[in-house]
Amino acid sequence: MDSRELLIQGIGFLGVLMFIISYQLKSNRALFVFQSLGSGLFCLQFFIMGQFSGSFSLMVNIFRNLLLLLSGRRPWARWQGWLPICLGLCLAILIFTWKGPLSLLPFLSITVSTVLYWTNNAQRIRLANLVCASPSWLLYDIIIGSWGGVLTELFTLGSILISIYRYGWKALGENRFGD
Repeated sequence: MDSRELLIQGIGFLGVLMFIISYQLKSNRALFVFQSLGSGLFCLQFFIMGQFSGSFSLMVNIFRNLLLLLSGRRPWARWQGWLPICLGLCLAILIFTWKGPLSLLPFLSITVSTVLYWTNNAQRIRLANLVCASPSWLLYDIIIGSWGGVLTELFTLGSILISIYRYGWKALGENRFGD
């Protein structure tokens, strides 16, 4: 493995750490912050690898998380038009970065998670990640060779299950965005 490949994979492994932490936090606010940091690192990694569908999809993910973080404090961030704008951005990214069926995986992950994140319900957020977002990213990461991404999705799936065990499924149905 040459130094460029080490750097690329190292960026991904830093992203791993952010995602492991994110699912051990009860607050949606903290979860969004750590997921945005992790997404930013993977966005950079995918961009360097030339995987623009994944990279640009993660930019929408970061934008969405920032809007959700601000929605409790800034009225403009609560505007209902942001959801269709984010979904439209995802569709535009899919069209303009199309590399065949592989491009559908980031699109599917980001669109499903964006819709369910907008509910501000920890139960639905974790369910979206457990059954759609993480499996889609896991397959994408395997195909493109992002070993940090593979590890992140495996840890994410495990961390979701641990959070359900720690807090209980019913407790995760509460609105936790203000925490």
